[in-house]
Amino acid sequence: MRAKFVLSEVGVGLFRNVTMTIAMVLTTAISLALLGAGGLIYAQVGEMQDYFYTKLEVSIFVKDSITADQRSALDSALRGDPLVSTVTHETKADAYARFREQFKDSPELVANVGPDTLPESYRVKLKDPTQYQAAAAKYVKFVGVDQVVDQRKLVQKLFDVLDTFRNAALLVAFVQGIAALLLIGNTIQVAAYSRRREVSVMRLVGASNWYIQLPFVLEAALAGLAGAVIGWLTLLGAKFLLVDRLLDSGTFVGVIPTWDILSMVNVLGIMILVGVLLAAVAGWFTLRFQIKY
Repeated sequence: MRAKFVLSEVGVGLFRNVTMTIAMVLTTAISLALLGAGGLIYAQVGEMQDYFYTKLEVSIFVKDSITADQRSALDSALRGDPLVSTVTHETKADAYARFREQFKDSPELVANVGPDTLPESYRVKLKDPTQYQAAAAKYVKFVGVDQVVDQRKLVQKLFDVLDTFRNAALLVAFVQGIAALLLIGNTIQVAAYSRRREVSVMRLVGASNWYIQLPFVLEAALAGLAGAVIGWLTLLGAKFLLVDRLLDSGTFVGVIPTWDILSMVNVLGIMILVGVLLAAVAGWFTLRFQIKY
């Protein structure tokens, strides 16, 4: 009987102020959708960094004046270095052939580059890509070495842009989350005031504090749950209608990981947990000031 009464009070509270309830749910949905998107982008950036860092190499360019002995010393040092995983020696001819293959669709560019234009180099893959500084400091001192280039620098700007988008999404989610909490608190305040007579009667008949608060807290929790589900459905729609189509295009295939279903399910769990918990806490905290004992 008590459970039936509590649930009926929750239903009355949610439908008594329909417009405010809808606004509360939608604001929560927007903030949680942005939070979920930020989390998915964060995971994407991490996967991309792991993928690229395992594929990228350190290029050691040698001078045209390098001698056979200097080249042999450099080659031996690289192949015996515990930091190095693999070493590929690329002559000028090899570099020119690779250049022609990469830019075969730009004949004018290929025509302006001669066989002796591109430098000889060693392409080195490190066992731990983060040890680039140690490798660079070691081999840049070798006689005959012109410069040492880490390919990570070529993609770092891309990661910086993605990090900016991720941080922006999380910042907007944080601001929207504050707005949602304030709106939840305001809605609970209005609901408590509109039912002040029922609250007074419940107190007179000896109802405990938690029993009086429970319908209001459940209202907030249900609103948080609804907001989490709506926000997740929005993300799911964005995945199939926008993200998957964009990443399945020829430009991004195999470059940027998509949002897989397992990640989406994990995000749903986090969104529900955050939405329900924060909404319930906001409702309970508001009642501490609204309902006087």
